[in-house]
Amino acid sequence: MPGLIQSIERSSAVLRLLAAGPGRLRVKEIADALGLPKSTAQSILRTLTAIGFAEQDPRTARYRLGRGLLDLASTGLDANQLRAGALNWADALASRSGEQVHVGALGDGGVLIVHHVFRPDDSAQSMDTGSVVPAHATALGKVLLAYRAAAAEDLAGSGLDAYTRRTVTTRPALARALAETRAQGWSLSVEEWQADRAGIAAPLRSYGGLVIGAIGISGPVERLCDTRRQARPALVEHVVAAARAITRDLAGP
Repeated sequence: MPGLIQSIERSSAVLRLLAAGPGRLRVKEIADALGLPKSTAQSILRTLTAIGFAEQDPRTARYRLGRGLLDLASTGLDANQLRAGALNWADALASRSGEQVHVGALGDGGVLIVHHVFRPDDSAQSMDTGSVVPAHATALGKVLLAYRAAAAEDLAGSGLDAYTRRTVTTRPALARALAETRAQGWSLSVEEWQADRAGIAAPLRSYGGLVIGAIGISGPVERLCDTRRQARPALVEHVVAAARAITRDLAGP
């Protein structure tokens, strides 16, 4: 059949073979069963292991199905893993930007903050980890919705609450904001959730480019934006660079 991708067909066959029996299989056994060169089977297994779809016993070098397949029934997100992957880079982003940093993931009713780094000054601040912020009114949320069409559609269908006069509250306006986010690879919110506050955020990706979270900074509008209320380029660069570094740690180059 024209148009089929051979590597995906072969990977699917390997997974089906591993699922067919309770025992672990050697590379040669898999190659022989599927009529593949051993080097090809090895490459497929190496990739499936890297993304968690297969597991290798270090003692016997045999393979079985991986726990990552269980993630297919959910978002594939582990908040603790996301937080652990972002820890060092979030601290560095706070130092470079001078602003507080949040790492978030889509949850029920909004964006769940899984990690929060205080801005590096002596001002009084409260911990936001564990709190939920509105997805359509924050930079973090717009980044996450931009790559989750079903979630964006569900949110728009249930109604978009207004928090300020600048909050996006209509389906067309949200669609435009999400399209802009995808086009530039990051998002800006200016007084959409809280007056005199702005945010800049970028996506965190896992294997294959799947967006599983977002990292961003937030602070007073005058610090994050210029006189035209556009994001300051240096701050955008800091946020995007941190997001790319975390993505490399989560998914590899």
